[in-house]
Amino acid sequence: MGSEPAVRFMTVARGFTLMTQSAESLFEQGIEQYKAGAEASELIPVFKEVCDLAPKSSPALTCLAWLYLLEEKPKSALKAAQKAVKLSPQDPQGRVNLALALLETGKKGVREHIDEALQVMMLSSDLKEEVQKNVEEGLSRKPDWVNLKRIHKWLFES
Repeated sequence: MGSEPAVRFMTVARGFTLMTQSAESLFEQGIEQYKAGAEASELIPVFKEVCDLAPKSSPALTCLAWLYLLEEKPKSALKAAQKAVKLSPQDPQGRVNLALALLETGKKGVREHIDEALQVMMLSSDLKEEVQKNVEEGLSRKPDWVNLKRIHKWLFES
C-alpha cells in the first residue's frame, strides 16, 4: 500500500470540529493503521466506534463507508455513505463512495453523485487529486473491482 496521502483517507481535514478529542484521536489512529496496510475488516470496528462517538462526523462516515465497500458489505456502505453525503454534500469522496455503494447494491441514482463529484473536483485540483489517489488505492487493494473501475473511467477518463 502507498504511504503519503495514502488516501488522506477520505477527507481527513474536513469535519474535525464535529469530533470529540477522543474520537479525533481514534480517527487518526485508524487512518495510520489504514496507511500501514491494515485490513479493512480490522478497521471497521475502529471507525464504527468513531462514528458512535462523533455521529455527525462526515469524514468518519466516509471512511466507514469505504471500509465496508472494501469488505464487500455494500448495504452497510450505502447507509454510511448516505449519512456522510447528507452531512457534507460538497465532499466529492463521499459522493464517490455513495455512487459506488449504489452500483454495488444495484440501486439507482449513481449519475447524480458522479456529476456532483465532478463539479466539485473541477473547482479544486487538490480534491480531484485526492479522490483520484483514493480510487487508485482502492484498485490496488482490489484490482478486479469492476464498479470502481467504472467510476474511475467516469471521473478521470472522460
